[in-house]
Amino acid sequence: QVQLVESGGGLVQAGGSLRLSCAASGRGFSTSAMGWFRQAPGKEREFVAEISWIGGSAYYATYATSVKGRFTISRDNAKNTVYLQMNSLKPEDTAVYYCAAGGGGSYPQGYHSWGQGTQVTVSS
Repeated sequence: QVQLVESGGGLVQAGGSLRLSCAASGRGFSTSAMGWFRQAPGKEREFVAEISWIGGSAYYATYATSVKGRFTISRDNAKNTVYLQMNSLKPEDTAVYYCAAGGGGSYPQGYHSWGQGTQVTVSS
């Protein structure tokens, strides 16, 4: 199992940027799929982005349609950290953002380890 701690959330104006970080400890980080999900009040947790190991030093990233072209997921295996760079933020991006590790995919059930979440608030 992997332990995860997110950071980098905050309050930003629409059009601004934030970078979220997720520090992992434990075994298996480099071969784990890492995902970002978010949950707004009264809504279900939704997929944001994933970066999966596909062999060797190669990784593949996928994004929710709502964030494609604005958000970028990346990872630094030497630091056991995954990042979510969020640009051109919109008020509808306001949510608690969660980092997850596991087998991957766009459903929460595909992940076995979760962070505690970090709040992102985008003002209009």
